[in-house]
Amino acid sequence: MSEAPGGSPPVKPYGQPSDQGPDQQESFGQRLALAQRAGGLVAPLLTVLIAFVMGGLVVLVTTGKNPLKTYQAIFDGSGLNWLFPWVTGAERTLAGFNLQQTLIQTTTLILVGLAVAFAFRCGLFNIGGQGQYIVGIIVANWVGVSFVEMSRPLHVLIGIVAAALAGALWAGIAGFLKATVGAHEVISTIMLNWIAIWLGIYLFGQGGPLQGPVPSNPISAEVAESSKIWVFWGHPVLQGLHVGFFLSLAALVVFWLILSRTTLGYEVRAVGYNPDAAAYGGISVKRSYFLAMAISGSFAGLAGGIDMLGYLHRVDVLTIQTSAIGFLGIAVALLGRNTAVGVLLASLLFGALLFGTTRGLDPTVFDPQLAGNLTLIIQGLVVLFVGADLLLLAVWKKRGRLFRRKAPPEEEATPA
Repeated sequence: MSEAPGGSPPVKPYGQPSDQGPDQQESFGQRLALAQRAGGLVAPLLTVLIAFVMGGLVVLVTTGKNPLKTYQAIFDGSGLNWLFPWVTGAERTLAGFNLQQTLIQTTTLILVGLAVAFAFRCGLFNIGGQGQYIVGIIVANWVGVSFVEMSRPLHVLIGIVAAALAGALWAGIAGFLKATVGAHEVISTIMLNWIAIWLGIYLFGQGGPLQGPVPSNPISAEVAESSKIWVFWGHPVLQGLHVGFFLSLAALVVFWLILSRTTLGYEVRAVGYNPDAAAYGGISVKRSYFLAMAISGSFAGLAGGIDMLGYLHRVDVLTIQTSAIGFLGIAVALLGRNTAVGVLLASLLFGALLFGTTRGLDPTVFDPQLAGNLTLIIQGLVVLFVGADLLLLAVWKKRGRLFRRKAPPEEEATPA
């Protein structure tokens, strides 16, 4: 195509993309999609900011307390003020203890968050992290109570590996049903959650096979000393931070390596993007479904095993019934955008909220009972707003399809 007189750029026919003015709706949608994929830090930060602002408004309206002072008390109660060098003396000692408890919570949240995030990357919604976590607790307790003559390193290793395998098998049931008969993983994992809960109630209840030595107490026996995970910061009697924290960090690395550097990870991500296209490319979608759920369950089972051998050491029926840490993994994965770094940061945030609003909170500043509900409010708001960017992109694309005018047929060129 020749240039126009005067050296101006050539005029392209209608319907062809232009260097100066591409279709505005499509270009905006593409830029928004690119921002959603590449700028994955801005949306979570805005989500957390909105959730905290709205939570602060709830505090102000319902209690009349200063939201900033309340959040400062929660921050100090979580022990994060230990990172500041000007915190000294008894205040620093208390902050160190609180931070140990926060990191214990963070350890569990990292693993249950990975259990949800890995399945998400395959297009699956693993809502059964709680059941897989409970199964891990059950198996780890059984291993910890048994084999008391075993050496400590081997006993700990067998306990956490057995818990991870139990979680993998439990989630693998849902993956197998999804792959063979097409049973939706949300329904099957919810049912498996209840099965795990009632299994724990039976095993640790009165007369149960794993009940402790006191017949009147529906609680398990305490695991042997040889099966307890080592504490590296703090006092073991006071629930110091154990080595399981480093195992959760290693799980983050494993999560990233599997998805980014292995054939299995490529297949999982391909199935998550488009299962039909993946099948056309020769990838076994059924195999990916099963393996993705099994790997997800291993993370949640590992969380249960580490908690049992790390600081719980025994579990009662009431804890089995009321625990909801596995469900919080959904919020962690959503806020973390299903990435290793995102899951780590989201776990630290929720871990700080869990401990900072309960046992670590100064009751003279804010009632810990009300603060626990504030944590639930913030969690709910995070889940509510975390998909706002995805909703905006979907609405904009729908608008483009509805209002984009059909291009007129290209006119036939007339001879000069």
